[in-house]
Amino acid sequence: MGRRPARCYRYQKNKAYPKSRFCRGVPDPKIRIYDLGRKKAGVDEFPLCVHLLCDEKQQISSEALEAGRICANKYISKTSGKDSFHMRVRLHPFHVLRINKMLSCAGADRLQTGMRGAYGKPNGTAARVDIGQVIFSIRTKDSNKAVVIEALRRAKFKFAGRQKIIISKKWGFTKLSREDYVTERAAGRLQPDGCYVKYLNEKGPLAAYFKKTLRALA
Repeated sequence: MGRRPARCYRYQKNKAYPKSRFCRGVPDPKIRIYDLGRKKAGVDEFPLCVHLLCDEKQQISSEALEAGRICANKYISKTSGKDSFHMRVRLHPFHVLRINKMLSCAGADRLQTGMRGAYGKPNGTAARVDIGQVIFSIRTKDSNKAVVIEALRRAKFKFAGRQKIIISKKWGFTKLSREDYVTERAAGRLQPDGCYVKYLNEKGPLAAYFKKTLRALA
């Protein structure tokens, strides 16, 4: 028996139903990788950030998320190289989908109970998405803007409903706008911390302050 079409599970009808000690035997989600590309790239290397936003309140299956991830990754890797971006999947499929399996063999009508006890068994997972929630985020160089937008446009075909591609005003994955980032970084008030930045605190021992400032300026 194959998978049910995703249209059966597209809408958020019921409450969230996560995996727990009461809800056992849940199959593993198809999506396993949530960060891809050049993850170790410093915060200064990739200033541009582009988001794929969901424009509907719906559910997106783990299979669809995996298909969209592969689609975007393949296009960017082929066009501008596998080290030219850092992509992050922002949804996690925690909601468990159920199925009330029916027999379809001969004599099944004697064994089946129809709608009696119709509470189904777990058969997959999906992410519950709100309007305006981010599905994928990609940070890259300004020169790759067109490539990333095209990759996200292709990934949109893997999802039901409507999505929007938004170019962020922030610097990469940080919370700072591009103008603020440049001024704060030049003033030495920020310290790179992987994909993000730390604010250097003005308070504390003088020795610690000088050490932090020297490290930030290095």
